[in-house]
Amino acid sequence: MKKTRQFYTALFSLTFALSAQANEKLTMLIDWFVNPVHADIVIAKQKGFFDQQGLDVEIIEPTDPSMPPKLVAAGQADISMDFQPQLVMHVDQGLPLVRIGTMVATPFTSLVVLKESGINSLADLKGKKIGYSVSGFEDTILSSMLESAGLSLKDVQLINVNFALSQSLLSKQVDAVIGAYRNFELHELALEGHPAQAFFPEQNGVPSFEELTLVVKKGRETDPKIAKFLTALEQATAYMKQNPEQAWQDFVSFKPKELDNELNRLAWNDTYPAFADNPRELNKDRYNQVAEFMLEKGLIKKMPTLESYTVEVPH
Repeated sequence: MKKTRQFYTALFSLTFALSAQANEKLTMLIDWFVNPVHADIVIAKQKGFFDQQGLDVEIIEPTDPSMPPKLVAAGQADISMDFQPQLVMHVDQGLPLVRIGTMVATPFTSLVVLKESGINSLADLKGKKIGYSVSGFEDTILSSMLESAGLSLKDVQLINVNFALSQSLLSKQVDAVIGAYRNFELHELALEGHPAQAFFPEQNGVPSFEELTLVVKKGRETDPKIAKFLTALEQATAYMKQNPEQAWQDFVSFKPKELDNELNRLAWNDTYPAFADNPRELNKDRYNQVAEFMLEKGLIKKMPTLESYTVEVPH
């Protein structure tokens, strides 16, 4: 009986090993350290949805958030996350990138102030210091938001705070920050004892945009692995929305020490409903509206055709 048990244990181990070896490797560069905005990718890995598609997906956290799309364009990784407006700029700059999917189809980006600051409207920003992380589209978002309140960039002082958005507010280095995530920094500041409020770009002169897209190097969009990857994401998103409490446990199991905390728990509740149910779906009107906005603001030199940088990957 003992030998029989050992035989089946060995057989199971061998079968599992062979199955793992059969999976095709895929590298996924996320945009920052793992947090709830990456939940669909993490859950697809933790729940075995990637395995079911025959994929062995390696999730890589970058040291520099600006690099993932560039590394993908250079052929050094398979898929990366990108910010829809940033993708349009990348394509305008000549990077061979193609949007193959959507993670979050609506903005998380916002302009955030502390409630104790006395700033109750965008008009109150006149003469204030505003921190930012990434020049380019963030400046344009801010400029358009200010214009909606009768102000311009000349009425404020811009300060590059890198990615220390919450810290720069708490230290009084700046009065407001642009580029903060409404689902994350608001909770982070509240936990520090300093409640904040957000002003939303899409309600103040900026067209709605996809916060998180998925891109590959041009020519890779027809790779069968890409379709399998998107199928796994779709399964993970459906599972997450149907079982949010269990999905939270699955998510934090990826890195319990780093992820299982109050901040991520609060951010989770605001984040999981925002994931695109169908990551393949392409909102052509939104992509054209954002590109037209960016052309008008001088962020890109010419209007790109949708076919040149987007695709709806078939099942």
